[in-house]
Amino acid sequence: MDTQDIPLVIFTILAQMSVGAFVVNGILHVFAGRKNGQARVDKLSDPALYAIGPVMVVALAISLAHLGDPLHALYTCANFGRSWLSREIVFGVAFAVGAIGFSVAHGRKWFTPFALQLLAGMTALFGLAFIFSQAMIYVIPTIPAWDSWATPVSFFVTTFLLGSLAVGVDFVAVTTIPGLRARHGGDTTPLLRQSLRWISASAMVLLGVQFVVEPTYALELSSKGGAAAHSANLLLFGGGSVFIVEMVLFFAGGALIAFFLHLLRAETPGSMVATTTGETHEAALGVGLNQTIMVYAVSTAFVLLLASEVLGRILFYTANVRIGF
Repeated sequence: MDTQDIPLVIFTILAQMSVGAFVVNGILHVFAGRKNGQARVDKLSDPALYAIGPVMVVALAISLAHLGDPLHALYTCANFGRSWLSREIVFGVAFAVGAIGFSVAHGRKWFTPFALQLLAGMTALFGLAFIFSQAMIYVIPTIPAWDSWATPVSFFVTTFLLGSLAVGVDFVAVTTIPGLRARHGGDTTPLLRQSLRWISASAMVLLGVQFVVEPTYALELSSKGGAAAHSANLLLFGGGSVFIVEMVLFFAGGALIAFFLHLLRAETPGSMVATTTGETHEAALGVGLNQTIMVYAVSTAFVLLLASEVLGRILFYTANVRIGF
């Protein structure tokens, strides 16, 4: 991989994670809010919401390093009707503006609930259009490794896998870090466990999709010969031990999520015990131990799979072999 592609690795991973986190956070907010109440869900989900826009801005700023001259982005946008790169820039900026605007409006209680939902929906659509445009940039007929159905599929899998795990880490932080817990924790523990069940189950499905896509994609490239076969060789062996490390991290992260999901499903709900202040809290046997397991399991799985996705993206750029190389 050319070192000039490093900003693209960071940009694509961060941007996809931001979009995924916004969509997943919104889905959890809608469905969990019906059962637990919007105010309680806000306590848990707001910190993640406030972080998404700034992370996307950082990702866009990093992407400018690949352009050389940032002013080129302005000229590129003029070709929106014919260029996927133009659409990527426009939709990416629209998503960043929408995410920041929605977080501010939501936090300050501006607009009606319907107007806020409309803004959130438009922002999510901008984000998904951004991911699709980003993937289509690489669907180039002269580069067999990129000119594949696997490119958009893998980009969207990364989007929702890292996005959901990032939201899970944020939810755990909200109920664990003393400063955040004082403001957002408290009565959100049952909601946290419910949300982590959904996130863990979704992550396992996405890992399953990725486990099928990657070998199928590599075998398909190998069977075509020429530049495609050379790309497959680079994906599997050209990076030395990179592919092996990627797979080790992938399976370790998946195993940890599966173990954590098993613990959540096997967990016996605790009774609600009144405190001296009249408040209630969960008093299940082993709650302290479960809380510790929760922190380490979710955080470690996120780090392992983030590292795996970064290595996979490095291999993606390494396989940049043109027909007639």
